[in-house]
Amino acid sequence: MSLKVWVWCIWVNYLFGLSLGAVRYYKFDVEYIFHKPDCVEHLVMAINGQFPGPTIRAQVGDTLHIALTNNLFTQGTVIHWHGIRQYGTPWADGTASISQCAITPGETFHYRFTVDRAGTYFYHGHYGMQRTAGLYGSLIVDLAEGQKEPFHYDGEFNLLLSDWWHKSSHEQEVGLSSIPFRWVNDPQSLLINGRGQHNCSMAGHLINTTLPQCKFKGGEECEPQILQVDPNKTYRIRISSTTSLVCLNFAIANHKMVVVEADGNYVEPFTTDDIYIHSGESYSVLITANQYSNKNYWISVGVTGREPTTPQALTILNYKTTVSSDTIFPTSPPPNTPQFDGYNATKAFTHKIIALKGTPKPPQQYDRRLHLLNTDNLVDGYERYAINNISLALPTTPYLAAIKYKIGGAFDQNPPPENFSADYDIFNPPVNHNSKTGNGVYMFELNHVVDVILQNSNELHGKVSEIHPWHLHGHDFWVLGHGEGKFKEGDERKFNLENPPLRNTALIFPYGWTALRFRADNPGVWAFHCHIEPHLHMGMAVVFAEGVQDVEDIPADSIQCGLAKKIVMNNKHG
Repeated sequence: MSLKVWVWCIWVNYLFGLSLGAVRYYKFDVEYIFHKPDCVEHLVMAINGQFPGPTIRAQVGDTLHIALTNNLFTQGTVIHWHGIRQYGTPWADGTASISQCAITPGETFHYRFTVDRAGTYFYHGHYGMQRTAGLYGSLIVDLAEGQKEPFHYDGEFNLLLSDWWHKSSHEQEVGLSSIPFRWVNDPQSLLINGRGQHNCSMAGHLINTTLPQCKFKGGEECEPQILQVDPNKTYRIRISSTTSLVCLNFAIANHKMVVVEADGNYVEPFTTDDIYIHSGESYSVLITANQYSNKNYWISVGVTGREPTTPQALTILNYKTTVSSDTIFPTSPPPNTPQFDGYNATKAFTHKIIALKGTPKPPQQYDRRLHLLNTDNLVDGYERYAINNISLALPTTPYLAAIKYKIGGAFDQNPPPENFSADYDIFNPPVNHNSKTGNGVYMFELNHVVDVILQNSNELHGKVSEIHPWHLHGHDFWVLGHGEGKFKEGDERKFNLENPPLRNTALIFPYGWTALRFRADNPGVWAFHCHIEPHLHMGMAVVFAEGVQDVEDIPADSIQCGLAKKIVMNNKHG
């Protein structure tokens, strides 16, 4: 069977074979625990006493049933299933004020949804900045029985990358919402599967460090994880970034990697020494254990995209023939993280990612196009991010219920602007600092093809423009292209309409633009936002809606708040 036919068969199976799977049940208790992710004890948001939360594993076509109990005492919570498109179950997307009400303390909410495509995904809190507090875990979907991956491997590992602060997420939220403005600053540590080392110098003989918290005796919560491999075997490493702020560079000493998957979609394999991974992104890479088997090797994760003050996170690749416990730590230094502002290297890596042959191609034409300019502004003296001069402030009634049941007064009925002023100077701080909050919605016709041109600009102060990873709920999109400066007439000629990658998270580079295309074919209301947690908290987001009247009746337990509560009460007593 040709590779193209094979991929087509997989897509047909996704569309028509989803009702044949099993029901997999999980019970999640969300709670705070005392934990030492980076050898320093702090409160961590955990699930069932675990940090990170339990890994969910399912097959294509399975239905997941997660009973989530909020044991946080004073906070609401929800969980978003990042990368899962929620066809037919938009209320299970896990976005407070968009798909559902927040789950109140002591309440149990039941998420039920079908997973329709194999891939590397994760889940995380989507209420306030709870991802920063540690509320996340892995979600892996395997192919259905009888299906095979388009590549071979002998074993696999799963790595969840994150950043970690000693300042609580609540304190960070308050600082971001204060006058004077208080930025979160750099994380104290990076974590791999919830493990890091604060202020430990591990670039050598770790065992000789003078820091007592780094003299590992075995079994510590923060000691580096060891990935054991057999010589000459090939391994799949699934890598996801749940970071709240930083962009990361991932490398394995002396080992090449072959990238084969991005955000749950197969890509044309390519070989690289390192990968750049940003918040919200997932990859699968293949490595072959073909180096000297009498040595161990560092796996390093370091900050890129902003000047780092955070030490690398490290994990150990251990060849099973290396058995002596006193030689477990590699004697060679870990790979160096590239220059933090080396955007050309990040762009070069991004441009290598193209869709595997046989992946559906984008429609050649669009029905509607949005130009979304992200800016850093002031709203009544508070620093906020804005899109086309509107900073998103979520309503108290979930959009899904408000639109489905035509609840008046729940949100602003005036749609947000679809473009920005042609004379806006993206290379300098805004002349007019003032913006406003809003909660209007971009409404799309069902099955229309939508283009989104993301436009980056200068920050409020200084000469600064940042990378922003934008994530779309409920869909994948084709990444048609990137460009420098302001998007202009004729830039469409740069679009890749032949083999653009399908992603759910895409980068917009400093002072540049990114073009996305998707089909609005999933009835529901969906968030589209920067996946950097402080930026989302400050309003860098918009809301899309399509075909909401085609959504089946929304489960009552998801909309018992705001104006929607009256709908639930009327239905109970009608």
